[in-house]
Amino acid sequence: MASYMNLRRDVFQAIADPTRRAILLLVATQSMTAGAIASNFDSARPTVSKHLQILTECELLIQKQNGREILYRINAEKLRTVADFIEPFRKMWDERFNMLEDVMKKYKNR
Repeated sequence: MASYMNLRRDVFQAIADPTRRAILLLVATQSMTAGAIASNFDSARPTVSKHLQILTECELLIQKQNGREILYRINAEKLRTVADFIEPFRKMWDERFNMLEDVMKKYKNR
């Protein structure tokens, strides 16, 4: 159980950073090299490399060797784990907003 907690914390720390979220969006539809990913950011390439390392370590990205290049692609299974964790909260807030909307409609119709 302890290792699961640490892993989950690492994943959420990883996606807390806006640059790392942007990287995930970039590779969501296609595999890309580190250079291609870095070309989308103003950051120095070593900074982007560090972000890629963090995303790979917590398994949000998968590396694949393609000749001399390393391609990064999104790990949909790991992202599904994150989504599954968040889903109950989304449902709860949807229900609360729907209840608020009902109250506001009743108030408005008075």
